[in-house]
Amino acid sequence: MSPKPSPRPTLLACLGAVALTAAACTSNGSDGSVQATNTARSFLQSWSSGQYAQSADLTDNSKAAAAALQAAKTDLDATKVTFEAGKAKVSGDEATVDFGAHWTLSGVTKPWSYSGMIGLRKTKAGKWQVKWAPAVVHPKLKASEHLNVTRALPDRAPLLDDHGKPLFSKVSVVTVGIEPKLVTNLNSLANTLAHTLQVSASDIVTSVKAAKPTEFVPVITLRQPAYEKVRSKIHDLPGTVFQTGTRDLAPTAQFAKLLLGSVGPATADVLKDLGPGYLSTDQVGISGMQAAYNKQLTGRAGVTISATASKSAPGDAEPGGTSDQRKSTTLAKIPGTPGTPVQTTLDVATQNAADEALANVKQQASIVAIQPSTGAILAVANSPSTTYNIALQGQFPAGSTFKIVTSTALLENHRVASNAVVPCPGQITVYGKVFHNENSFDLGNVPLQTAFAHSCNTSFTHLSTKMSATDEPRAASQLGVGAGWALGVDSFSGSLPTPKDAAEKAADAIGQGKVLVSPFTMALVAASVAHGSTPAPSLIAGHPARAKNQPGQVPESVLTALRSYMRAVVTEGTATGLANAPGGPVSGKTGTAEYGTAKPPHSHAWFAGYQGDLAFAVFVQGGESSATTAVPISAAFLRALHG
Repeated sequence: MSPKPSPRPTLLACLGAVALTAAACTSNGSDGSVQATNTARSFLQSWSSGQYAQSADLTDNSKAAAAALQAAKTDLDATKVTFEAGKAKVSGDEATVDFGAHWTLSGVTKPWSYSGMIGLRKTKAGKWQVKWAPAVVHPKLKASEHLNVTRALPDRAPLLDDHGKPLFSKVSVVTVGIEPKLVTNLNSLANTLAHTLQVSASDIVTSVKAAKPTEFVPVITLRQPAYEKVRSKIHDLPGTVFQTGTRDLAPTAQFAKLLLGSVGPATADVLKDLGPGYLSTDQVGISGMQAAYNKQLTGRAGVTISATASKSAPGDAEPGGTSDQRKSTTLAKIPGTPGTPVQTTLDVATQNAADEALANVKQQASIVAIQPSTGAILAVANSPSTTYNIALQGQFPAGSTFKIVTSTALLENHRVASNAVVPCPGQITVYGKVFHNENSFDLGNVPLQTAFAHSCNTSFTHLSTKMSATDEPRAASQLGVGAGWALGVDSFSGSLPTPKDAAEKAADAIGQGKVLVSPFTMALVAASVAHGSTPAPSLIAGHPARAKNQPGQVPESVLTALRSYMRAVVTEGTATGLANAPGGPVSGKTGTAEYGTAKPPHSHAWFAGYQGDLAFAVFVQGGESSATTAVPISAAFLRALHG
């Protein structure tokens, strides 16, 4: 049987291969058709590769064609154009070639596509030339018109609170700036603004010196009420200028600031994460949840492409308008895709209370609040001086708050009875390492609950001798430590490796050694005791985080003892400052965690506890004594929440 003849190339194959020879796609056409087709395709091929002069040389008006082809790319802010061409239709010395154009526009994912037609004529020398006209670029483009593209992102979708209400709203702001030519004394101006606005004087000086004389040099953007407070001090300073406007802002300047993040011009790293379709001028999320959920919140830009008169014609201006209003014809619209809201688990009242409690704390400090019954993260707050989100990401020794974990390990593995009497000397040597209580207090022999309530380091380092190397790491994992939660934003769920020796095991027992936790970690430990098991935490409503290492289950008998111990901390121990806190009984554990090489060493301050269906952790970096920092902040948090 004879083989079947090869099929003729399809129109699609011809259209998609501009660089192919005419013989490949027009083998059966007349010589005139082949030559006209080749000329049209060479014209389009050179155009698509940016060789405008070469493309224009194939027309009957090379100067006008080269300028128009370059202008089309510039006017459209295009990154690429591709074409597909059919075969020439010849009639005597005239011919036409249909083509399809596909423009890739900056900051837009969907190309602008349309059909066009190229007219050609045969010269006296027998060569085909493209008959140049603006309609070659687009069939509706006329002489004295240019292409124009208007691109816009849709309004950014909101981050919502736990009730589905937007956390950000339009807020009136004033941007304080400097116009260099108006400045009479730059150093004096910079120092005054720095003192009044709490900004850097040196940064102001550097920015102004680098700016043009009439440039607006921004210094800081303030909410309208904040601006009114300082207006009299800065408004009349020589050189200061001001711009008013609105911005999407959270309820307060500090409201979950480091968690929610901010919106601003896209950075290179953000653009890389977003992928195609965005520009450096786009207002997108640049930190926090705004950045983590950028693709969902930002949406996709749309464009309108038009043909606009290059010059105004008499009568173009409308009554009351400007003389520069020009006639414009819409050629195409590519609709944008709006973003979709992201509902968080943040409770506005709880977040406001946490922010208020930290508002005047000078140290870096944080509060994390979790609902034990659901795992919903209700508040993530950091003090004003905090430089990164230590509430979720911090890695610090837990200090005596970790005695919650140590007690779990002791009781669950039957290393000690819950009502056992244990020694609490002021100082003890365990495996050659000296441990002491705060200020070396000595309680003698006391029930384990009392040792827990008064935070006897010596009791727990002594009891560590009864534990195996794996007891505490196992108990820690049962309470969510080291789970590796995927929250959607960066977080640290703690770590406790198996101790290398008995001395390290003793240090781990009081939250020193190799113990590292974040405030988020300890809030979840407290929530686990209150709930009876570790709830999967969540920042996005209806989407509990997945754990890399799933927590285990603490026996109910152990939990009962832990709850009694933690309540005793408030009723008789180191957190009696919370005994009368509004909102109901509070249970928890204080902690001071030594760090650094100073002698005596400095300490972080902690409180981790719960009240009803609210678990929380308070951390103060370098807070020294929990009784004077973490506990009062906890009390302020509960007063603000229930007041």
